[in-house]
Amino acid sequence: MTQPRVVLCMKWGTLYPAVYVNVLYRACRAAITGPFRFVCLTDNDAGLLPEVEAFPIPDLGLTDFDWKKGGWPKLTVFAADLYGLTGRALFIDLDTVICGGLDEMFTHPGEIAVIDTGPNWRAGRIQVPQVAGTGIFAFTLGAHPWIVENFAARPQHFVQKYRIEQIYLQGEFPDLAFWPLPWVASFKYHQRRPVGVGLVLPPRPPAPATKVIAFHGEPRPIDLIRPGIWGIAPNVGRGRVGWMVDYWRRFGGDPERD
Repeated sequence: MTQPRVVLCMKWGTLYPAVYVNVLYRACRAAITGPFRFVCLTDNDAGLLPEVEAFPIPDLGLTDFDWKKGGWPKLTVFAADLYGLTGRALFIDLDTVICGGLDEMFTHPGEIAVIDTGPNWRAGRIQVPQVAGTGIFAFTLGAHPWIVENFAARPQHFVQKYRIEQIYLQGEFPDLAFWPLPWVASFKYHQRRPVGVGLVLPPRPPAPATKVIAFHGEPRPIDLIRPGIWGIAPNVGRGRVGWMVDYWRRFGGDPERD
């Protein structure tokens, strides 16, 4: 019997408005065959679509600073009982663009599957040790509660030791699986043009094998639907990006308002 499938995302603070969650839900609905639940762990569920199940982010005993830095709240998805959710989960950061089918990401081998965000990601081939990234990762709900329980017992110890949650995850769970490199593209490494060229040419569209594009840092997806200069000097681009505007509009966003 096929186990249930759950897409998880997390929204806290004001950096990502509700439209990010709603666009991600609609994009996932188009990219996943058959039923699944879409869950947002959040401190504010205002504006979310009815199809989005919203629950509070579980408390980890973090300081205000560590709550906002390092992605540590994401560890709460490994709880023994996360609001009664069961099955295979795919956690997706809100600054992610869905480009292809996601069914294979639920069935990819490995207990926990993550992005290789090290030098291999930039080079497009496996040549050095892999470095875990949790912009999109798959796991079985309730299977590894010790990941969050150990952290919650000594949060300051692990914050000081690992700095960010994805380094903690790789340090404490060394048997991670990694997505095939073509599946997850980096906007910075694979779509953005070289310094100077971005002011003349738009970013490259996603390759056929790309399932998702990760926007780690700046710019963020919403920046590419707005006029003007985006990015951080010297890696900047100019104006609206056609394929990003089309994506945003296709999945319910409003490029003129958002």
